[in-house]
Amino acid sequence: MDKQKFPPFNLARLLRTVFAPKPGERVAILIDLPDPRQAGQFAFLKHDQLTIQRKAYEVFYQGFKQGGLAELNLRGGDLFAYKTTGGSNLDLPDQAFDSSSKELSLEKDVYPNYDIILCISTYSATAPLTAFAKRFGFRGATMHGLNDIILRTGLAVDYDQVSRQAEKLRLGLTRADSFEIDFEVVGGKHTLKLLCNGQEAQKSHGLCRGEKPDVANLPAGEVYFVPDGAEGVFPMRYEDGTLGLMEVAHGRIRKATLLQGEAGTVEAHNQKLKSDPVTGEIGELGFGTQELPPSGRDIQDEKILGTLHVATGRSDHLGGKLTPDKFANRTNATHDDILFSPTKTPEIQVTQVRMYRNGHCEVVIEGYRPSVYLRQLLAG
Repeated sequence: MDKQKFPPFNLARLLRTVFAPKPGERVAILIDLPDPRQAGQFAFLKHDQLTIQRKAYEVFYQGFKQGGLAELNLRGGDLFAYKTTGGSNLDLPDQAFDSSSKELSLEKDVYPNYDIILCISTYSATAPLTAFAKRFGFRGATMHGLNDIILRTGLAVDYDQVSRQAEKLRLGLTRADSFEIDFEVVGGKHTLKLLCNGQEAQKSHGLCRGEKPDVANLPAGEVYFVPDGAEGVFPMRYEDGTLGLMEVAHGRIRKATLLQGEAGTVEAHNQKLKSDPVTGEIGELGFGTQELPPSGRDIQDEKILGTLHVATGRSDHLGGKLTPDKFANRTNATHDDILFSPTKTPEIQVTQVRMYRNGHCEVVIEGYRPSVYLRQLLAG
């Protein structure tokens, strides 16, 4: 992809576009650390493996201190650290530490005292931070997995344009009755059907302006549904590269079967499904809307036009009904995106995705490429 398409990253431009902040508003940065006490005197910078947190410090914290706050007429720019949760969208701990090593409470000392909170972390915090935003009235953005490619591309785009493009696709997909996804993997063909029952499609478009408490997930650019049900079979690539087949009935993964790789990985998944069945609930169907290069991080790669993702678990932050209290174990209350893309899942082919709406069928994706229908929507 032509690098000249993307302007240089500019912190003030990003915040101005996403938040349209008012003069005097207070902004804070949250990071996660294995030992949050290492926020003190920025001791975490001594650890080379903490690349995400280093980016938070170098680009955002230093960016604010070296003129970003003055340019935006904002206050604060303070950095706080909490203990790494260990899973996507798990509840955040309340304990935090600031750069002077002072121990704080996020709920008492941070959330009520800042207007804009940027969370740059290892694991996504969108679901819990959205819930806190509604309680305390702030706006925010989550940017887990931040790296150089994301800074140069996904965070350098014009989010007004991203919003316009996402809306074109949202209007073309909204009120769908259902979607069918055809997969090919290890010589077998499988289909997953997701029921939307005419619901309004939603969009993640990167704009978080006005008075309403809200949290943007950046990079943004997707159209998504919280399915009312799901049936069929689909393949999944586990983190260790193992491939399994997911058997879905009544909206949940009921059983996983080994296709290729480590049998123990699939067995552990089946044990989790048995002990905590809601972990298999299908909580999202999402389609990317942006022309972006792969970053190696799902946060950006799921926003690429032609990709799709199915998510399991927690869905309350998307308007769904599955909240952490409904899990047998709250440490299982994750929202896990299962991304299908040519770079993330090269062993899995998505041969076709079809939308059914008002008695008509429209192909939306073929072979990880947007269909003529989607291209026409974007050109409109």
